Amino acid sequence: MPRIAIVFTGGTISMRHDADAGGNVPVLGGAALLATVPGLDAIADLIPIDRGLKPASHFSFDDLFGIAADVRDALADPAIAGAVVVQGTDTIEETAFFLDLLHDGPKPLVVTGAMRSASAADYDGPANLTAAVRVAASPGVQAADIGAVVVLDGSIEPADDVTKTHASAFDTFKCLNRGSLGRVGGDGAVTLSGARGPRRRVATRHAAERVFLVTATVATDGTPIAALHAAGAHGFVVAATGAGNTSPGLLAAAERAIGDGLPVVLATRCPA
Repeated sequence: MPRIAIVFTGGTISMRHDADAGGNVPVLGGAALLATVPGLDAIADLIPIDRGLKPASHFSFDDLFGIAADVRDALADPAIAGAVVVQGTDTIEETAFFLDLLHDGPKPLVVTGAMRSASAADYDGPANLTAAVRVAASPGVQAADIGAVVVLDGSIEPADDVTKTHASAFDTFKCLNRGSLGRVGGDGAVTLSGARGPRRRVATRHAAERVFLVTATVATDGTPIAALHAAGAHGFVVAATGAGNTSPGLLAAAERAIGDGLPVVLATRCPA
């Protein structure tokens, strides 16, 4: 039986409704989450790693590097065949892409979560966790070297192209430029139907946290960049309109930041 490490971090999958709090609160740690999925240990020998209960929207780079370190240490064990990271869905696409860049090796790394809390009648946590473990434990996936993937609602999506397309739908995670890599069927069978492109790797254990994303829109001038620059920003990514266009004011503020030695990366806000 394959051995799979599971890193638990919190998120909606760990939440229950609390009337006093007036909403969902995180209460289910790793052991409690595993208890919601009877029979999961028949798929793989599970090695839980509990990092607490933190909303994914609260993650810092320290959190991401900590998750990456847990994954790296687990996968360094020859007896462990793959890893699953369980987190809130708000920033799954960022976490998965981050982990994919740092993940060095062919072992599967699966990121999953849930769109409903454990109090909901249609709680999807157990199904998503089961599918994620099935993918990580699949011999076909282990042989394919597909890097980090996101698995929710039965879909297997590559970390470098997946995005959250809907605030509450179960099938929210989709690739906008390529098709999915495969699916986990209702019978539990894992089928790969697409090929992963060349993987990019970054050998670092440090990130400059004060790098800000500024999105260009109608009437956006240089105020956001100027204010963040004055507040000590370390750099900027400008999500420009079209093929890289911005207002004159935003461009001027970016040029001033560059003149002061700050890196400014110009990208497009378009999906492709």
